[in-house]
Formats: sequence, C-alpha cells, structure tokens
Amino acid sequence: METQGRKIGLVIHGGAGTIAPNRMTPEIERDLRAGLQRSLEAGCDVLKNGGPSLDAVVAAVRVLEDDPLFNAGRGAVFTSAGTNEMDAAIMDGKTLKAGAVGALKHIRNPITLARAVMDQSPHVMFVGEGAEAFAREIGIELVEEKYFYTEERWNALQRLQKAEIEARKVGREFVVCDQDRHGTVGAVALDRAGNLAAATSTGGNTNKQPGRLGDTPIIGAGTYANNRSCAMSGTGDGEYFMRLVAGHKIAALMEQGGLPLAQAAHAVIDQITKMGGAGGLIAIDQSGNVALPFNTAGMYRGYIDASGNAVVDIYR
Repeated sequence: METQGRKIGLVIHGGAGTIAPNRMTPEIERDLRAGLQRSLEAGCDVLKNGGPSLDAVVAAVRVLEDDPLFNAGRGAVFTSAGTNEMDAAIMDGKTLKAGAVGALKHIRNPITLARAVMDQSPHVMFVGEGAEAFAREIGIELVEEKYFYTEERWNALQRLQKAEIEARKVGREFVVCDQDRHGTVGAVALDRAGNLAAATSTGGNTNKQPGRLGDTPIIGAGTYANNRSCAMSGTGDGEYFMRLVAGHKIAALMEQGGLPLAQAAHAVIDQITKMGGAGGLIAIDQSGNVALPFNTAGMYRGYIDASGNAVVDIYR
C-alpha cells in the first residue's frame, strides 16, 4: 500500500493452531475475524497518518491483548498451577534496539511494558517480579490476576489435565492439539520512512510449567526486525523456534543467502516441520513484500493489501 509515494505495510497474526472447523461456530468465527480486523485497523491508522512502524505494531498487538479470544493479555491461557504468565517483545529494525518481558502476572498489556523496556531502560529483557517492579516505577498499568480469568481458558486447562491423567493410567502418550499447545499474537510493519518493526505477545501454552519462557521474548527467535532484511513474528512450538533462532535465520537467508522473503520464511517453517515442531510466522521486508507460512491446520492472520484493503483469514 502506498501513501504519499512511499510504501507502507502491516501484517498481523493471532496464533497458529486454530479452533477445529467442526467446533468453529459462525458466531466464534465472526468474533475472531472482527478482532483481527480491529487490530489491522489500529495499526494501519498509525501508518496512514505517517506514524512509525513501532507505534503501529504496538497498536495492533494491544487490540489483540485486550480481546479474550486470543492467547495474550486478557485471553492468556493457564499454567499447570492455574496461574497466567505472559511474555512479550518488540524490536526496531532501524536501530536494532529491542525490549522483552517474561513471566508477567499483573500487566494488562505486556507489549506496552516491552516497549518501555526498550525505550526507558538500558536493558533488553526483564522477567517476573523485576519486570513488574519496573512497570510500577514508570507508571505502566497493573491489574489483579482475576482480570485474566476466562472460563474458556480455565476449562481448557481442566480438560488437558484430565486427559493427561487418563493417558498416564493406560500408559499411552499424552497428545495435545494445536489449539491448546500454543497461541500468540503479533504484528510486523513497514512505515513511510522505510523502517521495519516487529512485536509479539503471548500467554504461552495451556498447562505449561510455571516459569517456562517460550520464543516470544527471545530476540532473534520469535521476534526480530532488521531494516536490512525483514521484520518477523512467530507463533507455535517455541522451543523449536528458539533452537533454530527462527527470526534471525530468515534474515540471514535473505542477507547472506540472497533469498527473497517468501522463500526464506517458508524454508524456516519447513525446517521447523522437519524438526518436529508446529507453528507459523508473519514477515515483511522493506519493499512491502509479505510472507505468512504455517504448518498447522490454520493460523489467525491478516494483512493490508496493495490497495489498502484488510485481508483476514483463518484456515488454509
């Protein structure tokens, strides 16, 4: 999409591992698509008004963090201990500055705190109580843990824990569906000045062990941006994205291998697939090219096309 002769772009995701089609009611699908649409509009408004890509990705992600249908912020899943622990990260493709937070329990919008870590501290990452203490110091909004309780997420935890117990009784492998294994939200953007940015936020995996961090707050794994290559946000089995350093891998394939964005992004998802991981990613380069590969049944996703129209999709 071009504004005043300069190309801008925005891509978002609401997580790979979607609700199975046979469980997707028209009402749920309508609400999911509406949430993605609102996220796109929030980020696109920033870009159309000449705002920086960093502001655009924060605006887009905050909308999804406030929507209980997505696994981030308000809709964060529960750990095995019945608590919510959230991670987020942001990166500036122009300066390579980044901010990340992990194991948050009281921050309404984790991406806002990640941005503050980047802008208002000399550090890249804060976790747990230290992160929330920093939030209090600078006036970031904290909420009671009950704010993150949703019946759907709580029921998912009970269902998984019951299934895990039953599987152990009969000595078979405990298998978790994609919908419950992971969920993340993210945005990548290209602004009028030609700068890229990426932001990612997540509640982690349903029934995860307390204290577990995934790829979302790991710069270069689940979140990465570099004006010389691309901006990327991942979603899926975080351990595989970390082992492959997925975001940086795409950038390296572009910078050093000469691959175009789409080919590099698909190559990384193919490698994660071969390793046994599931998930997807979104990416954009300085020319406004986008890539949205995934190896799950679906991925909540959307982007602004060349004509400025919002495109939202769920399944393949």
